[in-house]
Amino acid sequence: MNLNQEFLEQNLAGKLIGHELHYFEETGSTNDDAFRLGVAGASEGTVILAESQNAGKGRLQRVWHSPPGANIYTSIILRPSFETARGPQISIATGVAVAETLNPYCGGRAELKWPNDVLIGGKKVCGILAQMKTLDTGIDFVVVGIGINVNLRREQLPDEIREIATSLAIEAGCEISRSEVIIRLYENLSKWYKELLNCGFEPIRRAWLGMSPMVGKAVQVRFHQDVISGTVSGLHDDGALILQTDTEQTLYVSAGDASIIKR
Repeated sequence: MNLNQEFLEQNLAGKLIGHELHYFEETGSTNDDAFRLGVAGASEGTVILAESQNAGKGRLQRVWHSPPGANIYTSIILRPSFETARGPQISIATGVAVAETLNPYCGGRAELKWPNDVLIGGKKVCGILAQMKTLDTGIDFVVVGIGINVNLRREQLPDEIREIATSLAIEAGCEISRSEVIIRLYENLSKWYKELLNCGFEPIRRAWLGMSPMVGKAVQVRFHQDVISGTVSGLHDDGALILQTDTEQTLYVSAGDASIIKR
């Protein structure tokens, strides 16, 4: 069943995020759509929402599986008034907002995996992709793309990700209202974004660390052919993962895929 655009517009009217809604039954990539709107001057809080994507984007140039009628594919335009170096903080805040949104449906089991994944029971349920456009004076805008598996059944997951991905419906054992999740998502993202603007990164950092099973664990981070290992001790202000190595070095890892080393 398709989303009810009129219902969403009524519930999002006047809100920071969602006051302007662009809805598509199908699009290439909601992030690409949002980026074009951002360049054209779209206001902060403008959202793009699609029933399906035929060119959905994941991190590191990966494709995001985007079948119709079951999931949430949305991108949000934000225009923060802080320096470019703080841009990655928005992805961290978004992860916190998503986990908070999903927790009521999965018994509080949503967890955050650096840099941009949300997991339930160790399986990926959401991916986040932020893209930033800068000016000489700082950030012009940030597009935050969010893909959440909501009502996918296990047999609908592609074979190659079936063992590592899940959906809210799989975890809850029943179908979930996507409209309800969308409204909660935009409300929570508004809350944490305002917290970031008004109080800085520290509340976001504390919340993220409290939701991540990686803290204090030995992890391995892969980026292309490079592999770095260490124990997670925190998050840097630029969103980098802070690792302590066996030789007592402190490493700041800004990109890659991190996984906990099983002993």
